[in-house]
Amino acid sequence: MDTSTHFVMGIGLAGLAYVDPLVASNPMLAAAVMVGTIAGSQAPDIDTALRLKSNSLYIRNHRGLSHSLPFLLLWVLLITGVIALIFPGAPIGHVATWTAVAVGFHVFTDLFNTYGTQAARPFTERWIAWNIIHIFDPFLFSTHVVAILLWAFDLIAPAPLFVTLYSLTGLYYIWRTIARAQAVRKVRRLDNSPEQAKYIVIPTISWNRWHVVKRVEDGSYEIGKMDRSNLVWSLQASSSTHAAVAASRKSPEVSAFLYFTSYAVAEVEELPAGYKVRWADVRYRHRKQYPFVAVVVMDRNFETIDTYVGWLSDEKMDKKLLSARP
Repeated sequence: MDTSTHFVMGIGLAGLAYVDPLVASNPMLAAAVMVGTIAGSQAPDIDTALRLKSNSLYIRNHRGLSHSLPFLLLWVLLITGVIALIFPGAPIGHVATWTAVAVGFHVFTDLFNTYGTQAARPFTERWIAWNIIHIFDPFLFSTHVVAILLWAFDLIAPAPLFVTLYSLTGLYYIWRTIARAQAVRKVRRLDNSPEQAKYIVIPTISWNRWHVVKRVEDGSYEIGKMDRSNLVWSLQASSSTHAAVAASRKSPEVSAFLYFTSYAVAEVEELPAGYKVRWADVRYRHRKQYPFVAVVVMDRNFETIDTYVGWLSDEKMDKKLLSARP
């Protein structure tokens, strides 16, 4: 999920902690638990700081090791240890328990997005993405905000309020999981393709609209969308066989990009003194563009002049690489 949703979920879990009688009766413990749930709901995304070093390092590692099984324990130990220093005398076992809930909930909810996580490390480095809920879900965000406001203005006691909220949240996740399974079956039926055809059905911010990517046998992709029961294929994408594509794979930026995604295609643009190779992840298409890209500008000898990897519009990317054009 996005940072704002993780934040309100951290506060929400602090409210849910009031089901623990000791938390409900001890204001210092309640404050310590809130610090723990908010910190725990943000901690796995601390790898965002890798952007400061390089985009390629960030792309390769974001939601990777920081979301892995060993780090789930590490975050709990670190956060609980700091809280023990800030709140001496607070029952640390209760703090650790609710901090663990927040860290685990963060990673669990990230599994439902298209971006995914490497939550099964160290057993596998496979990216796990269930493609069930959009990275920003208005329902999840708004229901948490409403509940937090009701709590803040002391209109409803936190324990029943947040038990209701998280019961509703659980039902919502079950419903979206069923809706996504139905969408996959509907795509297969509407497309009338053989059973072995491979689809990825991707949630959008709208409950009734899905992005659809179909992997074709020749390695290309058909890209479309489904609104309710209307499936429309808009274009086909495939990788160029130009020698510059193979040369671009040596770039650390492209290597990081391909480590993250299995749905990449490359196109080549000839420049007066070289080539521009643009890799795009076909799962992310917005306003007729692919905003998640890796780009390498090289000379005629396939030597790198400039590179970029990350989320960017075509206009901003062209400005970024303009100085590299002869």
